Amino acid sequence: MNERLAKMRELGQAPWVDEISREDIKNGGLKQMIDDGIVGVTSNPAIFQKAIAGSDLYDEQLQELARREDDPKEMFWAIARDDIRDACDIFMPVHEETGGQDGFVSLEVEPDVAYDIQATIDEATRLHEMVDRPNLFVKIPATLQGVVAIEEMISRGKSINVTLIFSLERYREVARAYIRGIQRLVENGGDPSGVRSVASFFVSRIDVEANKRLEELGADDLKDELAIANAKLAYQVYKQVFGGARWRSLEEKGANRQRLLWASTSTKDPDLPDTIYVDNLVGPETVNTMPKKTIEAVMDHGEIRPTLEEGVEEAKELLGRLREAGMDYEDVTDTLEQQGIEKFTEPFNEMLEEIENKSRQLVS
Repeated sequence: MNERLAKMRELGQAPWVDEISREDIKNGGLKQMIDDGIVGVTSNPAIFQKAIAGSDLYDEQLQELARREDDPKEMFWAIARDDIRDACDIFMPVHEETGGQDGFVSLEVEPDVAYDIQATIDEATRLHEMVDRPNLFVKIPATLQGVVAIEEMISRGKSINVTLIFSLERYREVARAYIRGIQRLVENGGDPSGVRSVASFFVSRIDVEANKRLEELGADDLKDELAIANAKLAYQVYKQVFGGARWRSLEEKGANRQRLLWASTSTKDPDLPDTIYVDNLVGPETVNTMPKKTIEAVMDHGEIRPTLEEGVEEAKELLGRLREAGMDYEDVTDTLEQQGIEKFTEPFNEMLEEIENKSRQLVS
């Protein structure tokens, strides 16, 4: 096992990979990542679009699907089902060794349902049934409508990865929705011990948006600080929400905490260290999901030590300084949430077009 990934795990943080492809599944890449210390996988429409467009390993299945199916969306779900199932099977030993805490593989609901409560519930239910693996996380975006759907799915005993969280307030709503869902499950006689969840709190995208605004405000001295500060403050919310009496009573009945997961942890600014959003957010009961390039950088030169609770007071002060400089924190996070849905809608549609064109060519 890589010593730096092993150190992350020793400090209570689970390193996951934010990338999936049939090539890694079939050619031993995922198995090698497990050997290195990776204990979970996340995916999204953009990741699948890249995988399908960049590999001929899907051609045979596409050709077969095209002979009996003309809806590219149905073709995609057939492809996703096979890749996710295979990945779940590869990670099942990790799931068992960690007592069900890790070894999860995430599959996201389609972006079109992000603002529709019932459609999200139906889609999440369908994906759980389709993949039919105990170590599947269905990803649901943390829109206002998504939060309602998340509570409902948790109350039904389904494991959920809540994605696209940017603001502290929305994160608090997500954590409370999880607790309400667990409460309902218990009240209805269900066993909460088999339900797991992570709250995917996005990091580097915060700095990208904030930096753009700070440049316009002439406050360059405050750039590259908000993303890490925001995540550190989210962890304080986590400790507060899951440290209360209401949660402890559920924990006594076997409920599991919803861990914070740091997402969008690759460095978008080439002038910043390539492991900055990993090194500064190491702490217990958390997950960091990284693209392969970032994992390679961490394995090579990451500085892994318990940093998550360093500089919390400074993080609080930073929010005040940003407001004084004229930056609207709530507008930044609202904008990012909206952009987040759009960033997944576009590649999802591109992927469907790619599948349609490729399948036609293969059949002809």
